[in-house]
Amino acid sequence: MASRQEAEDRSEAGSINLDDYADSIDTATFEQILEMDEDDPGNNGEPFSKGIVYGFFEQADTTFTKMDAAAAEGNLDELSALGHFLKGSSATIGLTKIKDSCEKVQHYGARKDASGNNQIQDDQVCLNEIKKILKDVKREYAEVEKILRRYYHDSV
Repeated sequence: MASRQEAEDRSEAGSINLDDYADSIDTATFEQILEMDEDDPGNNGEPFSKGIVYGFFEQADTTFTKMDAAAAEGNLDELSALGHFLKGSSATIGLTKIKDSCEKVQHYGARKDASGNNQIQDDQVCLNEIKKILKDVKREYAEVEKILRRYYHDSV
């Protein structure tokens, strides 16, 4: 199991201290993923956590493509489901800003306000809010992807 010190040592060459990005990455949650790392020669020497994180990158890219299509079609139900899906995936690895934005997409897709407490009757209002959030969450994702690729010493 990788300790926090081992994770810091691994990141040292990339000059990434995840605590510097606490507004985007919940380090306590991410450290739980890092605890699964083992030196496994069957994994080409790659940390287990890297596979989880890079799997999320692929999943996010695919989900954003589906969200764009659902937004173009005005399919709020699909947007809510996709927001819920990506919210869970991002929460698992501690990507707080992405999680929060996806939760808003989920709520607006369910015809509720950002908090999920109040019903919204106008589908177009919900769709417009989702389109704004999608721009923000894609920017947030690009920032976090860059940070985590540097953490694992890969280029963006």
